[in-house]
Amino acid sequence: MRFKALEIALSRKSIKVKNEFSSVQEMYACNVFNDDSMQTYLDKDTYKSLKAAIKDGTKISRSMASQIALGMKTWAMERGVTHYTHWFQPLTGTTAEKHDSFFEPQDGRAVVKFSGDALVQQEPDASSLPSGGLRNTFEARGYTAWDPSSPAFIYENTSGKTLCIPTVFVSYTGQALDYKAPLLKSIQLLDKASTDVCKYFYSDVKKVNASLGIEQEYFLVDKALFNQRPDLVMCGRTLFGYAAAKNQQMDDHYFGSIPDRVFNYMVDYENEALKLGIPVRTRHNEVAPGQYECAPQYEDINLAVDHNQLLMDLMDEVANRHGFKALFHEKPFAGINGSGKHNNWSLITNTGINLLSPGNNPLSNLSFLTFFVNTIKAFHDNADLIRASIASASNDHRLGANEAPPAIMSIFIGSTLTKVLDDLENNVKASKGKTEEDTINIAQIPEILRDNTDRNRTSPFAFTGNKFELRAVGSSKSSASPMMVLNAAMAYQLQQFKKDVDALIQDKNNKKNDAILTVLKSYLKDSKKVLFEGNGYGEEWVKEAAKRGLANLRDTPSSLGAYVNKRTVQMMGDLGIFSMEELTARHHIELEDYMKKVQIEGRVIDEMTYTHVLPASLQYQKMVAENVVALQNSGLSKKQIDASLSVLEEVTEHINALKTKVDRMVENRKKANALSSLEKQASAYSKVNGEFEDIRYHADKLERLVDDSLWTIPKYRELLHIK
Repeated sequence: MRFKALEIALSRKSIKVKNEFSSVQEMYACNVFNDDSMQTYLDKDTYKSLKAAIKDGTKISRSMASQIALGMKTWAMERGVTHYTHWFQPLTGTTAEKHDSFFEPQDGRAVVKFSGDALVQQEPDASSLPSGGLRNTFEARGYTAWDPSSPAFIYENTSGKTLCIPTVFVSYTGQALDYKAPLLKSIQLLDKASTDVCKYFYSDVKKVNASLGIEQEYFLVDKALFNQRPDLVMCGRTLFGYAAAKNQQMDDHYFGSIPDRVFNYMVDYENEALKLGIPVRTRHNEVAPGQYECAPQYEDINLAVDHNQLLMDLMDEVANRHGFKALFHEKPFAGINGSGKHNNWSLITNTGINLLSPGNNPLSNLSFLTFFVNTIKAFHDNADLIRASIASASNDHRLGANEAPPAIMSIFIGSTLTKVLDDLENNVKASKGKTEEDTINIAQIPEILRDNTDRNRTSPFAFTGNKFELRAVGSSKSSASPMMVLNAAMAYQLQQFKKDVDALIQDKNNKKNDAILTVLKSYLKDSKKVLFEGNGYGEEWVKEAAKRGLANLRDTPSSLGAYVNKRTVQMMGDLGIFSMEELTARHHIELEDYMKKVQIEGRVIDEMTYTHVLPASLQYQKMVAENVVALQNSGLSKKQIDASLSVLEEVTEHINALKTKVDRMVENRKKANALSSLEKQASAYSKVNGEFEDIRYHADKLERLVDDSLWTIPKYRELLHIK
């Protein structure tokens, strides 16, 4: 074998998962300071105060926080916890934490301390995390502040346990330096706007929750093989790699039997997730070999986002003990499917009504039509901003790659609801509801109920029965950013809707329902160009979208300008989510993130070319050349040694082209680095990124030609097929 046989064999050893719990019910949320724990460890008044803060957003006094801290500390220490941390989500896209001990030395003894102040507020360095210029390097002060709506939890490592307290992260001047703070603002605004509109239909609705279910796709590779791929280690994806003879073309991996080793890994991380109250329910093989998916039950959107970030950390950690590496990059392998994070979003009232559920007769369901059409309008008006919210260097490789939604933002609603909207626009009266066509009947099989929409996997934003699925989010991306944008866009739209309806009722003395229908029809007329039922992968759609005036922002630098365009600045300012300064900072951070990731990939390509690909290729070239000379010296004719000469010529051609193109790419990187502005640098790096595939072509051709025993990096056939 070309690699460390013992290390790989050890990594492939299947670890059986032991479970000390007798049932899922006993395990679920045992490491969460949830309602049961609160009632046990807090006095009645403190418990009521905390519940009010969670339910209604009321502020908790510092004195009350001290009582909560005492109960939380007691609960945690009884479970073996020694440290606590404020767990937050800075603009790196990952999670962050700084651990402090419960114990302080006093008079030669260890004294346990955890005050209300320590629970409520901490002070991490705000200059060493991305701020987009909001903080200078000499201005370090920033604050993390407790978010009571997301419960504290205990994170277990092999050598210790830590109490994690979910928090927001803001600067000394109060500007958001994280994803959670603006998300919480958008949730509150959407609740208020939705509740106000609900009053047209339901007098008893007091609150509307944004509900979210996040499907998470990922790859697994042997950790030993991963460690021998500099590109996987440094970039999360393979920058070189010739296609395996067998990949996904047989369609046999999707929903196939889960390999025993992978199954044990899944059970292990699911158990850890359940202990943290993450309601994981679904596991299965995905389309590509080595690719899998998990999905939780739906939760309130803030908790769903927190749980997804926590789940990715868990999956990565648990993979290590099973000899795997979990890959969340959107396109870790060329030529096969990449990974997304499908965000299933809906609106649920406190009375249990799903506002996006059409019911048996959608055309007569005015409440559904109101929220349905307003969602379409909100998406249409903010399509560029939604595109920016999912943009990243890694997601650029996936969007439009014949497996994921294209970069053109459109909505799929299905034939049934397309007809409903056509009928609404044309004043057609509602029919009587479901017919026999709504079922599928097969002998000896229970009746199959047909949904009111099919599924369209090529649509970025698809209606799937009683929710919208934002399919364009990348697998490594925090869902907080796109969900904040969607919430904000919908809140802004509903506010405008209520103004328009109320104006019609007051100015023209319209009946309420007539006013609502009039406004909905005008919105539909303005925004229906964003509706598309066909194949989003086809070139025909690119042409059709251009005719409709829909943007096709193919790369991250071209899409990020939406953060600072006039509409975004006005909407986010009016809503009070972001100031112009904060939007500019986010624009800056995203551009810099793109530039740095492409820059790193360019450096790794350079390194791998000169330390792996060229040495192996030159050694093989020498072997072939020596063979040609030996054949020539043996007196064989040119025709008899043509095959050897042909191989030598082909290898030489690719060696020369590879070196020339890598050297040119390095020079273009240097030119990009010297440009005067971040926008120009990111744009230049987009062009550098365009050179990578051409470089890869020659490296992959060499992989196909060079003697297997000389090739020093694991190949696709070894990486993709888990045994």
